Amino acid sequence: MRRLPSWFLLSFLAFASLLHTGCVPQAVMPFTAEADDPDYRRAKELLRMGREQEALAQFLRLIDQRGGAAAESHLEVGILYHKHIKDPIAAIYHYRRYRELRPGTEQARLVLQSIEACIRDFARTLPAQPLDNQVDRTDLMDAIDRLQRENLQLKEQLAGARAAVLDTTRQAAAGEGLSVSPGFELEPSQGGFAADAPATGLAARGVEPEYAAPVEVSPVPVVPVPLPAPSPAVPAVTSPVAATPAAGMRRHVVAKGDTLQLISLRYYGTRSRFREIYAANRDVMSNEGTLRIGMELKIPQ
Repeated sequence: MRRLPSWFLLSFLAFASLLHTGCVPQAVMPFTAEADDPDYRRAKELLRMGREQEALAQFLRLIDQRGGAAAESHLEVGILYHKHIKDPIAAIYHYRRYRELRPGTEQARLVLQSIEACIRDFARTLPAQPLDNQVDRTDLMDAIDRLQRENLQLKEQLAGARAAVLDTTRQAAAGEGLSVSPGFELEPSQGGFAADAPATGLAARGVEPEYAAPVEVSPVPVVPVPLPAPSPAVPAVTSPVAATPAAGMRRHVVAKGDTLQLISLRYYGTRSRFREIYAANRDVMSNEGTLRIGMELKIPQ
């Protein structure tokens, strides 16, 4: 057999070696379990010793060696960035890589909560603090709703108290034989009309008089008219009830809308002297509220 030249053999061996090392894919050697990897155990030991920066570098080196397929190392790196280095953006990246490598696990659901915490931490570093403002706005709306409910409850309690007072007033008036109608209050002490006064005038004939609201009028000066002197030939006769007004007294006929206070205002220019008018007319008035249309009152000077 003819032998090949030595230069040809050398060239072939060099070409085969080149194909083996550069062109032909190498067989991928399977990695051991991450927890059993010496580098992973070394990083955990550094972490237990409190040497966080060295442990972080070791975990990152292991991630590079495994081509990123190191779920537990991603989780440890995310925790270090989140809890110790305070870099929420880097922590979010490694947390998400862990969820991609371990989807559907209970730990993945817990890591999702860590991602949300990192997002809140990052938002607090922004000038406007959008998440805090949203929380404040939610708290404010809750406070407004609570105050509105309390306001409605207070309104209901106030309405109930008013109804109870009105019922009590009506029962007291009914016990005294008085009639209280809505919008009208009986105040005899201020010279109002008594509900039990005997009917006179239109009311006696079955016609209901119309009571207008009292109208304040300016005081009208009344000039007393001197009485004629008795004749000397006829002696004056004294009787228990004088037929003519006593000296210093004026006469007033009660009209619709009159009260003792208005009569006092008319003759004295003030409402405060209504008791003097009542005192001068005790013979025709049983109390300060006993006023009837057409009644003639004496007005002291």
